[in-house]
Amino acid sequence: MYQYFKSFSLVLLRAPTLSSTAPCQRALAKVFLSVVQRQVVFGAASYTTVSEPEVSKFSSLSQHWWNETGEFAALHTLNALRVPLITDCLTGQSTSLSPLPVKGFRILDVGCGGGILTEALARLGADVTGIDASPVNIDVATQHSAIDPHLAGRIEYLCCPVENLKDHDVSLFDAVVLSEIFEHVADPEAFISIACSHVKIGGSMFITTINRTTLSYLLAIIAAERLLHLVPKDSHDWAKFISPQEVQQMLSTNSLSTRLVHGMTLNPITLKWSWCRDRSCNYALHAVKT
Repeated sequence: MYQYFKSFSLVLLRAPTLSSTAPCQRALAKVFLSVVQRQVVFGAASYTTVSEPEVSKFSSLSQHWWNETGEFAALHTLNALRVPLITDCLTGQSTSLSPLPVKGFRILDVGCGGGILTEALARLGADVTGIDASPVNIDVATQHSAIDPHLAGRIEYLCCPVENLKDHDVSLFDAVVLSEIFEHVADPEAFISIACSHVKIGGSMFITTINRTTLSYLLAIIAAERLLHLVPKDSHDWAKFISPQEVQQMLSTNSLSTRLVHGMTLNPITLKWSWCRDRSCNYALHAVKT
């Protein structure tokens, strides 16, 4: 039944429309997707957005999370872009000179891994909940955060997929972050629908991921994984990459309006990231719930 409702809703979203029928078509698609979300979150206990092979893959690399020059070096340097993006968009101003720019904001970091982004946001004052389906990753993240006394009380780590977050006593968040996780889940449509349900009205969704293009295959897989070894081999499956247009459609269906989409590029020598106009490989997106 779940697959039926999901498939039918996606057909409605992607089918050609006449201008006179488009509003009705979108409304009907939202109804069916709401059924999908309720089925995933409140029923169908055997259903999960988790890809077990992906969980096993990153669990096996857990000892490398906090090696800033190792397997996850590019994730550490990505903080230079994604952290200011999150803080500036949440506050509506440049936060580079403020020591605690997001104090009082509640942020959910989905697929937090070893806590690279979670800790960075907590150090800037946010109350961050980091969730990951891997108990090994959560253990690494918890142990590492305990090293810094300034993080005490600012981070909560939970070992659960996003669809099981309902089992924990959490309220809606000012921001939900899906950073470098979209391309590792089993069901992107259900995943983002559930993630959006945890954003409060007026709250934000932040996404960083990889576009599905010929260039992304050449750069993210052939170059980064197989030739330059910038990321662990077989980290990505090109078929799971997702375009900004597909993401924006999913967000719109879940009552989030896209505010910006920026391209990102990685210097393979310095491993430093920078913003760019080209969105055909890595990109970041900010959306607000209305």
